[in-house]
Amino acid sequence: MADEANSLEDLKELTGGAAAAPASSESGPEVIQAAEVIEVVHVDPKIDDLGRSYATGKRKNAIARVWIKPGSGKITVNGRDQETYFARPVLRMILLQPFEVTERVGQFDVICTVKGGGLSGQAGAVRHGVSKALTFYEPALRPALKAEGFLTRDSRVVERKKYGRAKARRSFQFSKR
Repeated sequence: MADEANSLEDLKELTGGAAAAPASSESGPEVIQAAEVIEVVHVDPKIDDLGRSYATGKRKNAIARVWIKPGSGKITVNGRDQETYFARPVLRMILLQPFEVTERVGQFDVICTVKGGGLSGQAGAVRHGVSKALTFYEPALRPALKAEGFLTRDSRVVERKKYGRAKARRSFQFSKR
């Protein structure tokens, strides 16, 4: 390495003298000032011709296709209202979490179709899809949803049953006699 910079003078020569030297160079070492450049990336919303944003959400074995559009806050799951499809209040609370975090309760209509899994997995899939669709509709909401963990796909699934076992890990009952 013949062109190794061991001092600030060497660094100044390598950069072609572009670095500004201080006015009083007779006392102390030189200070090279660097301009901090922050690049702001603007992400455009992904909205279709009908004014909707689409996203796919997944949880366990459930897959949800979710469309959101501005409206009165009506949530339709597989052609039925959310109160009839998700009868338990806890499941409906899971659906509304992304809207509560972003303070958008009652501002978007949600239409989704869900396949596979049970009701708990389906509710988690719809929440994941709604969160992703919100970030597509309003990219500025991404940090709030990401901080709550709604954009991360929960990869935990049921472990498969193994041979020689009663379930995935449970052994058959041992009999002494």
